[in-house]
Amino acid sequence: MPKNSIIPVFVPHLGCPNNCVFCNQNRISGAPEPATAQTVKNAIENAAALTLPGSKRQLAFYGGSFTAIPEAMQEELLEAAKPYLDSGFISSIRLSTRPDAIDSVVLRRLERFGVETVELGAQSMDNRVLELSGRGHSAEDVENASRLIKAAGFGLVLQMMTGLPGDTPESAVMTAKRIIALKPDGVRIYPTVIVRDTELCDMWCSGRYTEHTVEDAVSYCARIVPLFEEAGIAIIRMGLNPTEDLSGGDALGGAYHPAMGELVYSRLMRDRAEELLEQAPAGSRIVLGVNPCDLSKAIGQHRGNIEYLKAKYKLKELRIKACDTEKSKIIVISLE
Repeated sequence: MPKNSIIPVFVPHLGCPNNCVFCNQNRISGAPEPATAQTVKNAIENAAALTLPGSKRQLAFYGGSFTAIPEAMQEELLEAAKPYLDSGFISSIRLSTRPDAIDSVVLRRLERFGVETVELGAQSMDNRVLELSGRGHSAEDVENASRLIKAAGFGLVLQMMTGLPGDTPESAVMTAKRIIALKPDGVRIYPTVIVRDTELCDMWCSGRYTEHTVEDAVSYCARIVPLFEEAGIAIIRMGLNPTEDLSGGDALGGAYHPAMGELVYSRLMRDRAEELLEQAPAGSRIVLGVNPCDLSKAIGQHRGNIEYLKAKYKLKELRIKACDTEKSKIIVISLE
């Protein structure tokens, strides 16, 4: 089945009524200038040369507050895209927005311009975390907006963050469970990154916020990813999309890693291996087997999983090899 080729248009900070402590959209997106109708047309037409054969083009408005910008500007941007949608040059439109910027009037407007999917920045379903993070909306706003979006026939994607001020592993699990109860079509998981020129950066520098490290993020996500998988909800992305600005120094701390998803799935494979090795005698030589597509995850970056498991269970030798088993499963091939 053809995959979507994403055509991104950034709408940084426009219309957002809040300054969330973690947010500097200009630095996160690398797009300091507001989008215009011409921005939309240029992005779509330039995408023609970049689209892979057989793929569908999806226009995506990023920035997190599309439906909070002035109505005239919303219409200008969507109207610029509409002819390309009507002609089939692009196959769909999606946008991201705030939960408290959704109502029936907004949804009728989006429907009129052919928007297919709405992404909501839920971030947390713990009202204390939302308050400490300056979000300006409640968990109940997320639930109400999600129900309106689904009832109107739009696709729904929910975004959550781990490691915000006041967040704990338990509140992250609670957030995941409440998101699952809303039955979205997909989720994005963004562990918190400390970005330059944000209130969170000031909080961190003054000791009022403890960094959510890459290791913390992997640990949190290893608890919540299985919940989404068991519910059949697609995880579209884990971790911020790397940009030149973030990689060049704007990400001062926190859980910024270009392969966050790979780290999390590698940790899940390690956790499954631990279940198998609990009763292994010290000094054993063990060969574990995984599906070929899981081999690198099971071994871990720089053989990290193998070294960790060998040390923890005092094994003389541990090898992991590809074999004929189902994806995400790990089995014992031999134990001596």
